[in-house]
Amino acid sequence: MIYLGKRILISLPTLLAISIIVFIILALAPGDPLSEFASNPNITAEVRENIRKSFGLDQPIYIRYIKWLTAFLQGNLGYSFTSRSPVSDLIWQRLPNTLSIVGLAYLLSVITAIPLGVISALKRHSLFDKFSNAIALFGYSIPPFFTGLLLIIIFSVKLQWLPFIYDSNLIVNSWASFIAQIKQSIMPIIVLTLYQTAVLMRFMRSSVREELNHDYVRTAYSKGLNPYQVVINHVLRNALIPVITLIALDIPSIFTGALVTEQIFRIPGIGALLIESIYRSDTPVIMAITMIYGILIVIFNLIADLTYSWLDPRVRFD
Repeated sequence: MIYLGKRILISLPTLLAISIIVFIILALAPGDPLSEFASNPNITAEVRENIRKSFGLDQPIYIRYIKWLTAFLQGNLGYSFTSRSPVSDLIWQRLPNTLSIVGLAYLLSVITAIPLGVISALKRHSLFDKFSNAIALFGYSIPPFFTGLLLIIIFSVKLQWLPFIYDSNLIVNSWASFIAQIKQSIMPIIVLTLYQTAVLMRFMRSSVREELNHDYVRTAYSKGLNPYQVVINHVLRNALIPVITLIALDIPSIFTGALVTEQIFRIPGIGALLIESIYRSDTPVIMAITMIYGILIVIFNLIADLTYSWLDPRVRFD
């Protein structure tokens, strides 16, 4: 508990500094969140000024930041400048799409990458190792936007098997709609799974290979222990420590979505919401997503630290 308290106290100034820096950058960045009203002849300059005052945009930056921080600490994320809707409602509307695509893709990546990395390390220089390394190199080297466009050309344009635009209005209430949901999810999930699996598998393979060279592994084999028991009970527990760190840092990114992939397949997720808000200088939405992402990083880093002591009993926190 003392360790958790120390980590939380250290994290609070970091989150505060992040919020100040992001808020100042957004306040000084070019662009007007009310620019869409300028082209509307029905809205006079006086009305635009009243709208600006209602959002507090006429006040100094430090006053606006203090008001935003006070509201955020009370759980109030504010209202969007462009849609005038509560930011929390906008996030909750987009979150299911992000979790169903990005979250499922990352779960498949973890389930696939860990066993593949272990097997590849144990069967070093084998045909399986060479094949899995080639796939990992392919997935790691090619950017997701290129993979997405390639899949669209093959499966949507040429073969016409899968839709390339995600239909967020689709309601799954029958077998046909369920199949349609699966079809429109296949390509974005493949794109994200391929890249994340390649990253995690390379880390897992390297970590297991490093552990296999340690003296305790040779001692376990010399005592006649079953190779399966050596790998599961000894090698895997230690090899997972660096991988857990990587996963802990990646999980918060599920919330923000896959920025590029959501744009390619027109998925209305959190990532697409963030990009739209940046284009429109919608400060409340940007600040909310940024701060939630930062808080999630702090939380999952703490979870990763606690997991270390479970994987390796030698790890203790003072």
